[in-house]
Amino acid sequence: MTAPFARVVDALDRSLGRLLDWAAWLALPVSTLLFLQWPLRDIVKAYSRDANDMAQWIFALYVGLALTAATRAGGHLSADFLAQRYSAAARARIAACGHLIATIPWSLFVLVAGAPATWQSLRQLEGFPDTYNPGYFIVKLSAWLLAATMFAQGMIDVARMFRVRE
Repeated sequence: MTAPFARVVDALDRSLGRLLDWAAWLALPVSTLLFLQWPLRDIVKAYSRDANDMAQWIFALYVGLALTAATRAGGHLSADFLAQRYSAAARARIAACGHLIATIPWSLFVLVAGAPATWQSLRQLEGFPDTYNPGYFIVKLSAWLLAATMFAQGMIDVARMFRVRE
């Protein structure tokens, strides 16, 4: 891999890592908002649905980024029973093939196919269907963000695999 290309891959890797580190903190407001629903509904008698809507869009962001973080950390489900006997290089090649065959094409498909609906929802600042609270567009944007980060991680992993081979 050429030096400029390697620097781009490294910069993308660092940026994605920072984004995923930041996203881990989203678990705190989600937990807080979900906890507050009961007191808001039973004691305050108001705002529980607002708290639920906000928790939904924060949770969508969290999950969209957490799946990429799990892939990045190797903490996702995988068929490791047989592969644990393989060398690290063989496992890296299998992972790169998996990215090339599945992750990258499917994430690219979601990016392209989901772009019009995501863009329309974002332009309209679409609200939740039952409460009309703003923020539903973030749920749709989160699915697109998941595809974008999975695509980026797949490309990083494949590029790194080729760097190791040189």
